[in-house]
Amino acid sequence: MSAVPDSAVRSTASRAGSPKPQLSTVKRPDPLLRQEAATYDITPPLLFKRQSALAAIYFSLRAAAPAAVSILTLYVLAELTGTAATKYFSALTIVVTVLSITLLQSPRTPAAELITARRVIASGLLLRWCALLLALLAIGFLAGYPPTYSPPVILLWAIATPALLIPSILVLDEIARRMLCRPNNGRKVVFAGYNAASRQLAERFSRHAELGMTVQGFFEDRSAERLDAPLKQRLLGPLSQLPDFIKKNDIDVIFIALPLRHIRRVQDLLGALGDTTVSLYYLPDVLVSDQFQARVGEILGVPVIAMRESPFYGYRGAAKRLMDLVISATALLVTAPLLLAIAAAIRVTSKGPALFRQRRYGLDGREIVIYKFRTMTVTEDAGWVDQARPNDVRVTALGRFLRRGSLDELPQLINVLQGRMSLVGPRPHAVGHNEAYRRLIKGYMVRHKVPPGITGLAQINGFRGATPRLQDMQGRVHYDLEYMRNWSLWLDLKILFLTVPKLFKTDQAH
Repeated sequence: MSAVPDSAVRSTASRAGSPKPQLSTVKRPDPLLRQEAATYDITPPLLFKRQSALAAIYFSLRAAAPAAVSILTLYVLAELTGTAATKYFSALTIVVTVLSITLLQSPRTPAAELITARRVIASGLLLRWCALLLALLAIGFLAGYPPTYSPPVILLWAIATPALLIPSILVLDEIARRMLCRPNNGRKVVFAGYNAASRQLAERFSRHAELGMTVQGFFEDRSAERLDAPLKQRLLGPLSQLPDFIKKNDIDVIFIALPLRHIRRVQDLLGALGDTTVSLYYLPDVLVSDQFQARVGEILGVPVIAMRESPFYGYRGAAKRLMDLVISATALLVTAPLLLAIAAAIRVTSKGPALFRQRRYGLDGREIVIYKFRTMTVTEDAGWVDQARPNDVRVTALGRFLRRGSLDELPQLINVLQGRMSLVGPRPHAVGHNEAYRRLIKGYMVRHKVPPGITGLAQINGFRGATPRLQDMQGRVHYDLEYMRNWSLWLDLKILFLTVPKLFKTDQAH
């Protein structure tokens, strides 16, 4: 799915008939309001004021339940069928135990599961169970399917386990909500500082009463008129009054939400609260500004806040690269006859090479060369790229057919094998487009913190093909940045799956 089709190129953007970007705006949703339950990471001490032992028991049960149900169900079925005493069953039990522990765990913390929608929990468990079954079948295939793999037993186990596991987890969560998420087990909260971060966190607490976080109000030196604060956001006074308020009202938690540029005020406030037992959390405003993969960590024992970083760090990057290698290599092997046939047809039907090479911006903004099947009568690569338009005379008859099904993009599987591209990511744009749009769209170059992709979140949301208007490119960049904020292997697989039907929609392919 090409963001910028291979096309005739000009050295300036002034050629007659070429669309120029028109300045406009795209309303950007608040990044804190995206998929709340899926992104919360709540630690147990923050949630519960009392009954910490009960909370610990719940967290332990919640973590152990998926593997326990899976193994117990398998054992009961093996006992009923008389296969539990075989040596193969012991090996199978070990394999299932390892797979259950590694694959059935939720990516969210147990505390975060308490505010996650039940359907999200159930669907997540079902998807992870399917992944476990696929892994088990793969191991069985490699091992030659020993007698332990009794088809009736495995089939019954595959159906019975999720039928027992999902209700068990939902019941366990409901019991925890009733026993732990009670008003007298909650905490009184105040915010030191009124800004986007503190306001939005307070609104979340109000929407999720089960958290037991009761917001008393905000302390801020600026007036309510100056802040334009809603009536429901209670301003309690200036920051100087905060220590006395804490002592008189039995406050449990303070979220300090002062900007980093006011670090002296933060230090003074910490000193004034030194003789209280209140829990303190710093809520940096950078985590709700236009940042990506923001997270807190440490380097050699020194606390740091990552403000802008690639999502592909550590094992995450290795997992994505492995998926790219496996899928792209398989796809190239399967489509090799088709690739050769298309290349031959291009050489026969028009003058010029079968492959079109064009410079694009890749990871970290470095130039890369990508491959596509040539679909036009020209192959220049300099300056501003004239994108293909409906009934464009430069597009060959065969090229128009290839574009409709995005078959011209298939050679980019080679780029994926080379490591220049990924299967899923922001589409790479021509160098001329990058230089123009980086001056018009805020955060445009941030999309290059990850490798470019053959398809992406923008493409499955309708931003495929040419971008004659600035708002088209703004929309594409918006989805590219959302992809970076929310990346996971599951998201990549979902995008690949949803890309297939988009290939047959020809209204945006010219």
